[in-house]
Amino acid sequence: MRLATIIILLPILLVIFPARDSTTVESLPPVVVWAWERPENLTFLDPQKAAVAFLAKTITLRDDKTVVKPRLQPLQLARDTKVIAVVRIETDHGTLSVAQLQQTAHEISSLSGVSVVQIDFDATVSERDFYRQLIQRVRQELSPSVGLSMTALASWCAGDNWIGDLPVDEAVPMLFRMGVERRQFQRRLESSQPFEVSICRNSAGVSTDEPVTVPNVNRLYIFNPQPWTKESFARALETYRR
Repeated sequence: MRLATIIILLPILLVIFPARDSTTVESLPPVVVWAWERPENLTFLDPQKAAVAFLAKTITLRDDKTVVKPRLQPLQLARDTKVIAVVRIETDHGTLSVAQLQQTAHEISSLSGVSVVQIDFDATVSERDFYRQLIQRVRQELSPSVGLSMTALASWCAGDNWIGDLPVDEAVPMLFRMGVERRQFQRRLESSQPFEVSICRNSAGVSTDEPVTVPNVNRLYIFNPQPWTKESFARALETYRR
């Protein structure tokens, strides 16, 4: 992808992209760095070895409103870096109405200039039906050439299989911030037991501050609670043997 550095003009985000290329989820590099809502300079990344999943917008479903917050922090990338636009969804007593479903789907599917979109939503049991309908609607509204990824609680990929038939290209099991389930999943990972849900087997999400045994996956997403540096990225690769 011929990608110019992302330029920020606060409070407006201006992202300069060329025409969409043929990037798909399957063609992404083996390492993907998550770039959250803070200033990040990732020009040190080798575009052949690492991609960037950047937080593009946060959508909060508050009562009967849909509050959309675009990315407001600068993000610098080397030319040719492959990117994934991430949309974080949060709820605050949201009614999860049809109107919220429609607007949220539109906000996600209308992202322009990217070839892969990732949805990040820690849906509760009562929110699953809404999330299922949302993913189905987003997939319908997205161009067929745009890949669709989702993050997933580790439990969703194990015995709690409710995402197996969703129309996504991958589900990324989050192997950090697992709370009381951490020890259980650590034992599972150490025994090399694969996840039951097939869409969870090609990628995994880890964090620099919670090292875990990494399953045998094609693609590793890495989160850093601190701003990325060349040194912290090198340490993460060493930790996870990438």
